[in-house]
Amino acid sequence: MNCFSQRVLFKSKTRLICLSVLLLSFSCKSRITNKTDVLVKPIDLVIENIRNTYNVSLVDAKPEFGWVLPGTIKTQTAYKILVASSKGILENNSGDLWNSEKVLSRNSINIEYDGAPLKEGQTYFWKVKVWDEKNTESLFSNIQSFKLGKSNSTITTANSFQVDSIKPVKTNKMAGNSYFIDFGKDAFANLHFEYKAKENDTLIIRIGEQLIDGAINRKPKGTIRYQEIKVPVNPRKRDYILPIKPDKRNTKKGAIILPDSFPVLMPFRYAEIENYNQNFNANNFTQLVYHSYWEEDESYFESSDAILNQVWDLCKYSIKATTFAGVYVDGDRERIPYEADAYLNQLSHYTTDREYAMARQTIEYFMEHPTWPTEWQLHVALMFHADYMYTGSTELIEKYYEDLKHKTLMELKREDGLISSSNATPEFMKKLGFKNPKTKLKDIVDWPPAQKDTGWKLATEEGERDGFVFKPINTVVNCLYYRNVEILAEFAQLLNKPEEAKTYGDLAAKVKLAINTILLDENKGYYRDGEGTEHASLHSNMMALAFNIVPEKHITSVANFIKSRGMACSVYGSQYLLDALYNANKSDYALDLMRSTENRSWYNMIRIGSTMTLEAWDMKYKPNSDWNHAWGATPANIIPRGLWGIQPKTPGFKTAIIKPQWGDLSFSKIKVPTVMGSISANFKVKDNSEINFNVDIPGGMTAEFVLPDSLRDVFLNNKKVNENSILILHPGTSNITAKF
Repeated sequence: MNCFSQRVLFKSKTRLICLSVLLLSFSCKSRITNKTDVLVKPIDLVIENIRNTYNVSLVDAKPEFGWVLPGTIKTQTAYKILVASSKGILENNSGDLWNSEKVLSRNSINIEYDGAPLKEGQTYFWKVKVWDEKNTESLFSNIQSFKLGKSNSTITTANSFQVDSIKPVKTNKMAGNSYFIDFGKDAFANLHFEYKAKENDTLIIRIGEQLIDGAINRKPKGTIRYQEIKVPVNPRKRDYILPIKPDKRNTKKGAIILPDSFPVLMPFRYAEIENYNQNFNANNFTQLVYHSYWEEDESYFESSDAILNQVWDLCKYSIKATTFAGVYVDGDRERIPYEADAYLNQLSHYTTDREYAMARQTIEYFMEHPTWPTEWQLHVALMFHADYMYTGSTELIEKYYEDLKHKTLMELKREDGLISSSNATPEFMKKLGFKNPKTKLKDIVDWPPAQKDTGWKLATEEGERDGFVFKPINTVVNCLYYRNVEILAEFAQLLNKPEEAKTYGDLAAKVKLAINTILLDENKGYYRDGEGTEHASLHSNMMALAFNIVPEKHITSVANFIKSRGMACSVYGSQYLLDALYNANKSDYALDLMRSTENRSWYNMIRIGSTMTLEAWDMKYKPNSDWNHAWGATPANIIPRGLWGIQPKTPGFKTAIIKPQWGDLSFSKIKVPTVMGSISANFKVKDNSEINFNVDIPGGMTAEFVLPDSLRDVFLNNKKVNENSILILHPGTSNITAKF
C-alpha cells in the first residue's frame, strides 16, 4: 500500500502524516534489507572453462558454462542462464537464443548450452543468476561474451596468449660502450628496444640464460641458451624487435610451431648491448614474455621454511613460463609434447592456476601423436583421469573411451594379467596412433639412462635408474598398467557400461594380485625390478606405493626401503617418489627432500642460477639438459596435493579432501584454485603443543578434513569432536584446533 492510499484512508491530518512517515520508513528499510540480501551475484564466469574469452574462438557449438558462487552464498539450489545475440538484449534481461528458465540444480559447472543453434563467426553474450538455500534470488552476474569459431576434429578450445612487458631489474656499464641487463627471470621471450641512431650503425646484442664471471656465458653446456645477434640501426627507425635466429631442432617437423603472430622466441634472462652510442636508458629495453593466459593471484604458498618457499616460487613460475606453446612441451630443446612430461605439467598447472584448456588440448594431441616409451603411453589415462577429477567433465572420456583402451596396453597382457612391451605388434602400434609401422615400444623407467645407452659419463653408473634391471615383465610398467586398468573400470561405470566395468575391475584385481605374488619379495618386504631378477630399485617400490598396490603389512618396509635409496631418481621420478611418501604418511622425509640443499635438489637449481626448473638435477646428471623444463617442477603440485593434502575426492571438487602432513613446519598458508573457487587455508603451531587451522571452502563444496590419529582434544569451530573422526567442512571459514 503506497503513501497516497494511506492519505485517503485516514481523516486525521496529524495521524496521516505520522503513519505515512512510519510506512515510508518501513518501506525504505525493507528495500535496503532486500537489496542487501540480493546484492550478490555469481562471479568468475567461464565458458569451456576459459575465464577471459577475449580473442578466443570456441570450437564446440554446444559449449559448457560455469561460474563460482560469491562468498555469501553457501549452497546454490537453482540457476537461470540467459544467452543473447547482442549485449543490449541481454542487458534487458532477455535471452533471445537461450533462456534456461529457473533450473533446480546445485550444479555450477559443465552446464551445456541448450538454445538455438550458434553460428560460426558470431559473437554472443551470456549471464547467470542463482538462488541460495533460502530460495533468495541473486542479481545477474556480469556479462561475458564469446565467439564461435570453426569446428575441427578436437573438442577443446585453445586459450589465448599473453605478452608481459618486463623491464630490467639491474643494469651495469661494461667496458667501452657496452651494457649488461638483467631482467630478473628467464623467460620464453624476445627483446624490444628503442634506439635513435645518429647514423647507420650496428649494435651487437647477446642474450642468454646463464652467467659466468658476471657476464653471459657464451659457450654454455647442453641446451642452455645463448645467442649473439648483430642488429643494423639507422636514424629513420626507433623501435626494434630482436631478430633472433630460429633453432633448427625445435622448429623442425614434430615440434610445436608457434602462431605466426609471434616473433621468434628464445629463453633468456640476460642481455648485453655492445656499441651503444647514445645515453643509456634501461627503460628503452623490454623483455617481451610470451605465455598462455595466466592469473598470478589464483595460488600462493608460504611457510616457516625459507628454502621451501623459494622452491615453490621456482616451480610455480616454471609452469607459467613454459606455457608459451599452447600445449605442454618438453622445454626449448625439442618443443615436443611427451606424455609423462605433460602429466606432471598438468598436475602442477591445476594447482597453480584455474586453467584446464591446455591440459585438454594436450590430451587430444596425444591421441594422434604418441611417443615411443612404454611408460609414456601409460600416462595418457592418468591425464584423462586428472582432467575428470579436477573439472568434472566427461567430454573427453566419452569421445576417446574406445581409443583409450589401447593406451592402457591391456592387449599386451599374458594369462596372469601382467603385460610386456615385447608383445607389441605393428598392428597394435597402429592402434596406439603410430604412423611408422617400424616404431617399437621401449621400457624407459626413468631418464636419462647410463652411458651404455647414450655415451654420457654420468655421475651415477646407471643414470637416474638406480641400477634398475630390465626384464620383459617390468615392475614399473606393470604398476602404471594396474592404475590404467583401475581408471578404465571407473570410466566404464561412468559411461554406464556395467559389464565392462566389472571386466576391468576384475582385471585390475588380477594384476594387483600378480604384482604382489610375482614381483614382491615377501621375505625382504619390498619389490624386485621384474620377473627373473632379485634386484630392487627405488623406482619399483615408489611406483607400487604411489599407486596403492602395496599390502598394508608391507607399507612400512617398502617405505623404509624407499628412504634408504635417497633421491636416486630423476626430476620426473621425484613425482612418484613424493606421491609414495605422502601416501605412506612419511611427510618428514618428503619435506626433507623438497627443501634439500644437496646436488640432487630443487635448491641446487636455484643455487646454480636458474629461475626455471632444469631438465635434470644438475648438468652433470644430463649433459644436454635445458634450463626451462617444467617436468622438474614437481613441488608445485606436491606442496598443495601432498603437504597440504588438498585434492578432489569427487569429480569437479564437489567434495574435496584435505589431509595436511606438515612435518616440522610451524606455519604455512596456501591458496589452491579449483573449478568451484579457491580453497584457502593456513595453520600455525603454538608452543609445539597445539596447532590451529583456518580453512576457507568456496560455495557449493564440502571438504573432508583429515588429521593424524596422534592429535587429541580436537575442536571444530569451538566444538569438541571425536579425535579420529573425519571433520566435514562446509562453505565459509572453519577453525580447527588440536593438541599434540
